[in-house]
Amino acid sequence: MLKISTKSYFFLSLSLILLILILTWLSLFTFSSFKIDAIKALQAFNLEVSQQTIAHKIVLDIRLPRALIAVISGMALACAGAVMQAITNNPLASPSILGINAGAALAMVFAITYLPWLELFGISTAALFGGAITWFIVMLIGKSWQYGNENTRLVLAGVAISALCAALSKAVIILEEDQATGIMVWLAGTFADSTWDDFYHLLIFVLIGSIGTILISSKLNLLQLGDEYARSLGINPKRYKIIGSVLVLIMVSAVISVVGSLGFVGLLVPHMARFIIGVDHKRFIPIAMLMGGSLVLCADVLSRAIIFPMETPAGAILALIGAPFFIYLIRKMS
Repeated sequence: MLKISTKSYFFLSLSLILLILILTWLSLFTFSSFKIDAIKALQAFNLEVSQQTIAHKIVLDIRLPRALIAVISGMALACAGAVMQAITNNPLASPSILGINAGAALAMVFAITYLPWLELFGISTAALFGGAITWFIVMLIGKSWQYGNENTRLVLAGVAISALCAALSKAVIILEEDQATGIMVWLAGTFADSTWDDFYHLLIFVLIGSIGTILISSKLNLLQLGDEYARSLGINPKRYKIIGSVLVLIMVSAVISVVGSLGFVGLLVPHMARFIIGVDHKRFIPIAMLMGGSLVLCADVLSRAIIFPMETPAGAILALIGAPFFIYLIRKMS
């Protein structure tokens, strides 16, 4: 584990912000069926230029909200993963591994299929309840509310519940063949058809979750030391585990309702940030969020590049990156 100075921390933060800006700029004009050069992509932000041009509309109405949604989705999932690893004291914890993604996706599939009249907020609420139910079941089976439980038990519970939810989702898709294609693409995780309404909807929930996480970051540090130690310092572990779980559910359900299931971001990124910054959540969570945003945005750009002009779901790209890392963590723990 590395530990960097305050000056280096500031420089790393600026570097990640610059990386996100560069990737956002590249995403505005690269791999487009309508040719847009780099200068025109920047000129689209000039209000004096006619807003009726095709390039302007593609950049501002299609590409920019898509890039911003990719960034804040990555930030939310990285933040959620860091919180889950703290409240469970489990390095393998993440929304995709412990069933939240699968439960929220199952609820979304039911809502989209059988309750199509629900608006985006209603669908997000369905995802929130689906993720909450599966998270409660996984925590109950894995006995993660009690400090000292085996990490393997919690992971196995998450994998089992995820498999069950995935099977139920596929059963619904088979029964409703008319909507199967659209739902399958969404389940794989994609930023296609992102709109400004999606961005504003997602931004509200991510702000709530990330600000709440930063406010309890000092308590997350204590939770990692054990429940008994936290109690000796006047902290109620169960209270902050519940608060952390609620913040995770808010962020993850909002992301899933907009872009679908994106796996391994919450597992991979917190470990990368913790290795560079250290275990202090006040310092490494902001860096993890910036790293998560840049990773997901990079995956979105690659998803358009691999089989251009067609798209590969960004979730598939992230799985190719995250699955080997998950195997590495399991081998390291064993």
